[in-house]
Order: sequence, then structure tokens, then C-alpha cells
Amino acid sequence: MNYAGKRILVTGGLGFIGSSIAVRLAAMGAKVLVLDSAIRGCGANARNLAGVEVEIIEDDIANAGNHARALSGIPVVFNMAGEISHINSMRNPLRDLELNTTAQLRFLLALREVSPGARVIYASTRQVYGVPQFLPITEAHHVNPIDFNGVHKNAAASYHRLFSESGDFDATVLRFTNVYGPRMALNVPEQGVLGHFFRRALLGDPIEIFGDGKQTRDPVYIDDVVDACLRCAAKEKLPHTYMNVGGPAAIPLAEMAATVAAAGGCPLRYRAFPEGHKSIDIGSYSTDSTRIAETIGWLAKTSFVEGVANTLAYYRAEFEHYLDAPDTARLRP
Repeated sequence: MNYAGKRILVTGGLGFIGSSIAVRLAAMGAKVLVLDSAIRGCGANARNLAGVEVEIIEDDIANAGNHARALSGIPVVFNMAGEISHINSMRNPLRDLELNTTAQLRFLLALREVSPGARVIYASTRQVYGVPQFLPITEAHHVNPIDFNGVHKNAAASYHRLFSESGDFDATVLRFTNVYGPRMALNVPEQGVLGHFFRRALLGDPIEIFGDGKQTRDPVYIDDVVDACLRCAAKEKLPHTYMNVGGPAAIPLAEMAATVAAAGGCPLRYRAFPEGHKSIDIGSYSTDSTRIAETIGWLAKTSFVEGVANTLAYYRAEFEHYLDAPDTARLRP
């Protein structure tokens, strides 16, 4: 993966996954351009790229056509922009539609004009599968999302597939499971269960488990996700458009909560599902990552215990940049 000296575009590069990719690329000597609207509630945080040598354009990806000169001829694009909250998509589906479909289509239309033939890696989600009909889920599982976020993310993935099949550029869609690690947003509500766990662990508050906590997930650490993205982008014309990116093991939510609680020194608490959450709970989920393993030689390596320790260590040093003022006041000496 020789990215030294290459011009690379990262959309959503102020957010969790995007910034992690940008940091790694900059360390490899790439010339990184970040395009991010910094829309409130989507996880953008300037601290994520503090001290990192990148160029930042703060604008909506829907307006990419206004930056034709900067985007012209870019060979590789990591398209990580978008809203990820399933709950928020049900509360405000039109907002989710705009961020995850309309903006994506406008961006891809602009990209086709200024950087035809670009290699594009798009961040999709396991949520497109809906309620699992079998486990672990392979790419052959039917797509049946149960919330607007999954519907819209699947539409955007289809845009990438269509443009790729038309020869406009070379796109691969990665369906991520629960990604966690340093730089994830802790002060943005409804952006995933693990962000909620880590915030409460830092504050010493009880970690809440909805229901009995027996439903499984296979969380994947951010460093492993970055590896998957960079490896995919380094190979042109992969035989598959869609590939799952899952963690090394399926873990019950109660065990995940207990691991974070033990590392953070805080108690556990069980409670009933809040209103609105139960309807979009998919039950247990685990990923079959065989396709990506056979295609590019990638498998997640970081255990959940190790990933949790790394994540909490990062936030203990950086909490003032990832928590709101009332929370940081509780943590200051």
C-alpha cells in the first residue's frame, strides 16, 4: 500500500472513520484533501485532525462541483461522509434522505465530471441487512433494512454500484459492523451503543443494557477498519462490489458492557428498551468476513478487550475535546 505522494480525497474526514483514514494516510506521506460539511450531529470534530498535515475544505459533499479545481484528477476517494444514526433517521427521515442519498448522488455526479475513473471506497453499514435470517451474515443475505438510515445507505451504495458498472469510476462498498475506537463521537446522542458505553465509563456512570443483553454484535476496532479501507483502495477492479467488514468475534451486548465497565470502573444496570428503540432492534448480529479475507487478505485482529483499553486510554487523555462542558467539568481535577 504505497500512498506516499498520492493525492487522496476523504469525505467526512473530520468524523470518526474518515479522520482515522486521513491520519493514517498523512503518516504514509499522502497528500490528503478532506471534504466535510461539519454538520452538527454527524460527529465532525476538528480535534480529530489536530496537528495532522491535511488540507480541509469545509463544505457539503453535495457542493463538490463548486470545488472542481481542488478535486480534479484525484485517483482515490474514501467516501465516509453521511449520517449514521438509526434513531435519528426514524425521527427525521427527510434529513437522513438529504444527507445519505441526495448529497451522495450530487457528489458522485460531480466526481464523474472532475475525476473520472477514480477508485472509490464507500462506507456502508450492516444495517442494510435488517433482521438476520441466518448468522453469520454473508453478502448473499437479502437486503431488508428496518429503518430509514439503512434504506438510504443502501440507495447510496446502489449509486456507487451503478456508476461503477457504467465505467465512470471503480467503486467498492464496505458494509461495516459496529466500529469503535479513538475519535468516535461521544457527545452526539444516538450514534451507537458503544459510544454511549464509553462516555458513561469515562464519567463513572452506570452502563445501561437494554433488555437482557443476550443479543450479539461483532464490534470491529477502528485500526482494523482503516486497514480494510486502505487495502481495498490499493487494489483496482476487485471482483466484488459489496464486502462485509466485521470484528473478530460475536459478543453478547451484556459481555461488551461488562468489559467496558470493568475497564472504566463503573457499574452495570439493566433496563427496558426505551420507546422507539425496540422497533429497530435487529436482535443478534454477526458478520461473515470470508469474502474480504479471500479477496484482499484482510481479517480483524484487535480483540475487544484490547480495543476497549486503547479507546479509554485515548479519551482519558483527550476527554475535553470529546465531551460537553458539563461532562468535562466532572472530570477535571
